[in-house]
Amino acid sequence: MLRHRQLVTTTSAPASRLSWSDEFNGPAGASPDASKWNVIYGGGGFGNDELQYYTRNSNNLAVDGGGHLVVTALSGTYTGSDGVTRSYTSGAIESQGLFQTRYGTLEARIEIPQGQGLWPAFWAVGSDVDSVGWPRCGEIDMMENLGNDPFTIYGSIHGPRSGVPDGYAITTAKRSRISLAGGFHVYGVTWSPNKLVFTLDGVEYATDTPASLSPTQQWVFNKPFFLILNLAVGGSWPGSPNATTPFPAKMLVDWVRVYS
Repeated sequence: MLRHRQLVTTTSAPASRLSWSDEFNGPAGASPDASKWNVIYGGGGFGNDELQYYTRNSNNLAVDGGGHLVVTALSGTYTGSDGVTRSYTSGAIESQGLFQTRYGTLEARIEIPQGQGLWPAFWAVGSDVDSVGWPRCGEIDMMENLGNDPFTIYGSIHGPRSGVPDGYAITTAKRSRISLAGGFHVYGVTWSPNKLVFTLDGVEYATDTPASLSPTQQWVFNKPFFLILNLAVGGSWPGSPNATTPFPAKMLVDWVRVYS
């Protein structure tokens, strides 16, 4: 895992050919499809001072038998195989080495949780991350949410900037008239050469192009990226949970689809 970061109203139709998907149709309690996803394991804070340990346990990450992936954040002490002890556990998956895409429409239908300190996300990272590092690999955040405000999501890009180790972030907040924690919504990006259009339920709310950048910022979004889904707890952006945060907290993913 890498470091996270931290309006128009036209309808965006997805590209016509479904090139990859996961409908999460396994039996209840099963792990995500290992041909499509790696389960992330660790509790190192992931560059954001996050408080959770990502486990492989089914009580943190499993399909429910009804066509959903359930990512569950729990309060409770956990010590990982690396000796790191955390007060919360949760789940995260990535498609690195299994699936990558360059361009297309990337969408996921997700029900996010509500609660102070919760940080659900659907995002993508440049497949060259292991050779060039972050932020040179680039990052596309199709959806991030701070659990204390279920009405607002954030669509972002991250990339390298001369003289700035953490690179740049260009983020657009999209506020919904209804709570996004009240049901499923489709979060996505339509990605073409030199253009990224962010969508909520098929409606465009932000567009980034090389013209969005300053002269010191580099566009690194014309190459393959892989996908990530996770539910973080705490960190430098959302802050820590408090007495009002409901545990267990669940992020449900109905499907992930990529059109090309």
